Amino acid sequence: MKIVFMGTPDFAVASLDAINKSEHEVVGVVTNIDKKSGRGQKVSVSAVKNYATENSLHLLQPEKFKNEAFLSELKSLNADLFVVVAFRMLPEVVWAMPPKGTINLHGSILPNYRGAAPLNWAIINGDKETGVSTFFIEKEIDTGEVIAISKVKIGANTTAGELHDELMIIGAKTIVETLDKIEAGNGNGIPQTDLIKGTEKPAPKIFKDTCEIDWNKSAQEIHNLVRGLSPYPVAWTNFTFKGKKVVAKIFETRIAEEKIEIGKIKTDNKRTLTVGCKDGSLSILSLQLPGKKRVDINSFLNGVNLDEENDFFGVQTNK
Repeated sequence: MKIVFMGTPDFAVASLDAINKSEHEVVGVVTNIDKKSGRGQKVSVSAVKNYATENSLHLLQPEKFKNEAFLSELKSLNADLFVVVAFRMLPEVVWAMPPKGTINLHGSILPNYRGAAPLNWAIINGDKETGVSTFFIEKEIDTGEVIAISKVKIGANTTAGELHDELMIIGAKTIVETLDKIEAGNGNGIPQTDLIKGTEKPAPKIFKDTCEIDWNKSAQEIHNLVRGLSPYPVAWTNFTFKGKKVVAKIFETRIAEEKIEIGKIKTDNKRTLTVGCKDGSLSILSLQLPGKKRVDINSFLNGVNLDEENDFFGVQTNK
């Protein structure tokens, strides 16, 4: 089939590469416009654009999807189907254009975790399994008929970054399998209403407040939050250190069994840093303080002298 691919980040590149190396033909690639960023206002281009340029693929970068010139050029490509991976919302005039429809790759087992941050919320909620789904785009976001699902296990210490990379690979494979099914006439989707089992889990956008650690929660809940937000956007907590309150970003933790007062700390000969939680404690393995680089706990403890009596995380508890 003739395919127009739409995407922006590295996650999308894996799928584009898989399609480009398959029997299907990529007749066009749509990605975001170049943007200036940083102090020097350097122009940054998307990972998808870099791939398209390196592989001499026809590139389109519309500022507005309803622009007549863009729509005319898009239509002239005569694509059988559009594929969307990690891209912006499309107007109906775009996704309804190809005769075989427009499909999307989503990082969850639909209908669970519709929304902006599916893999993050799967980990934050402590799920043991997730995956990717391909579905036909319809008017309502992430609600179209599901064509294929591929599942993966989530380990006890899996981070969002690790899960991202795993889903990126399995997603690329699933996209090509989906295209093959559609071409063979076996791509009829299943309504998501037929797939609902129990209460659906949402995946809303993550904000700064979402990332704040509440040490009054259980060690397991906090551990899930930390790994579900690592390496981005990162869980954070107030850290009272040497009488000053700073924000500490926490990248990696492990559940400990030691009983410590909520928010209070314990160190062990500069090898470990353990913080008290609701039902136990949590060992911090990697963190970052303002103006500093991310470091492992040994490097951090070698550079500071913590006071177990007066240094603490979160809100100070009553003594």
